[in-house]
Amino acid sequence: MTAWAVALSLVITVALLLRWQRPAWYWMTFGVLLAVMRVLIRYVSVTDACGLTVPPSRWRLALARMTNRPVPESRAPRILRLWPTRTGLVMRVKLRPGQDAFDFSAASDRLRHSWVMQNVTAREVRSGVVELRMTGYDVLKRVRMPAHAAGGGVMRVPVAVREDGEVYCRDYRQTPHALNVGATQSGKSVYQRNLVAGLAALDVALVGIDCKQGVELAPLARRFTALADNPDTAAELLDALVGHMEEVYQTIRREQRLSADVPDAEVTADIWDLPDHLRPTPIVLLVDEVAELALFATKEEEKRRDRIITSLIRLAQLGRAAGIYLEICGQRFGSELGKGITMLRAQLTARTAHRVNDETSANMAFGDIAPDAVLATIQIRTDRPGTAVAGDSSGGWVRIRTPHLTLRRAVNIANHHAHRTPEIPALSAFRPVLPSLAKTPASAVESASAPA
Repeated sequence: MTAWAVALSLVITVALLLRWQRPAWYWMTFGVLLAVMRVLIRYVSVTDACGLTVPPSRWRLALARMTNRPVPESRAPRILRLWPTRTGLVMRVKLRPGQDAFDFSAASDRLRHSWVMQNVTAREVRSGVVELRMTGYDVLKRVRMPAHAAGGGVMRVPVAVREDGEVYCRDYRQTPHALNVGATQSGKSVYQRNLVAGLAALDVALVGIDCKQGVELAPLARRFTALADNPDTAAELLDALVGHMEEVYQTIRREQRLSADVPDAEVTADIWDLPDHLRPTPIVLLVDEVAELALFATKEEEKRRDRIITSLIRLAQLGRAAGIYLEICGQRFGSELGKGITMLRAQLTARTAHRVNDETSANMAFGDIAPDAVLATIQIRTDRPGTAVAGDSSGGWVRIRTPHLTLRRAVNIANHHAHRTPEIPALSAFRPVLPSLAKTPASAVESASAPA
């Protein structure tokens, strides 16, 4: 065997090992070059097979007949730019007359197979220009958040990885309230755990309602300003939150500064335009298993249920300007939970759906805003916990997967940032009563103070 054959065999072996064990490294060393060659060589034939070409114009046909030349072929959209990323390729194309961005969205699955890519998505950049984002390998198979993943703004928390390799952030300023649905063992609780861990490092008050006797949120209680573990306490806590919201609105009203000599930028209608010394602490309310708040068996429980749902609706409708944000979690969230539920759901702009047991549950999350996301939700596999479809009321959606965060590590993060837990007088009655960290074993304190 010649030296060239040995070297070639070695390169092929290394490439196969990287593709199996380190797909990201394989992509950056071998995969990106092969993918660029496939896309460029097959571009015309693939677009023609997918119906993305246009017939020649009339003047070209007339010119061909006048000069006795062959009939010109159909034309593919022109490639404006093609560049690699650490997870795939991005290509921008110029549409031909008569084409639409929806044509590329409808053909994305055929393009994926033809170019041997993991995923292809299309979006309109501007009139006449479509961007195709192609993923070269399964980014969601082994999820690892970037070492220095940052939210990049106030009330912006990185919680998952998107299918295109980018970091998915929960942005409370852009989408104040959210709904998170998913079946048992789908990763819904781990998503919430990552959210609490990300919020723990911010100057924000965490308020929790966990009617599973607190088994999900109680271990993180050192970072919570208020916590309720049963429906009766939850009803009182929500009433206190509504009262706090009204007080915040009175503060905003006093500081609106509507005089003629005040610049437009200083006129405020929410807490974010208030001076720093007057700005109330923003609050994130996390509700685990909302069905436990909506179910009732007696007349007294029905009255309590109506009181709870009414308070949640008021917070969803009015809470944004007062800096109160909602995260509603549950296995199902439909009209069978009683009156007011669909009205509450209409206020929850951000939607996240993990694996569900039936199509109806997926329709509860996306049926009214993104019907094509329903199909993506019911296709989530049982061996991929943490995988979800995230979208909002604009109809846009993307697949994400949350990295696994153990409860022990989440507790350590919450304890490490316990000093950030603010005191809110209206919620002081619901502050978790916990032993001092100084009374815990030294090993526990050391692990809690370790960087996340």
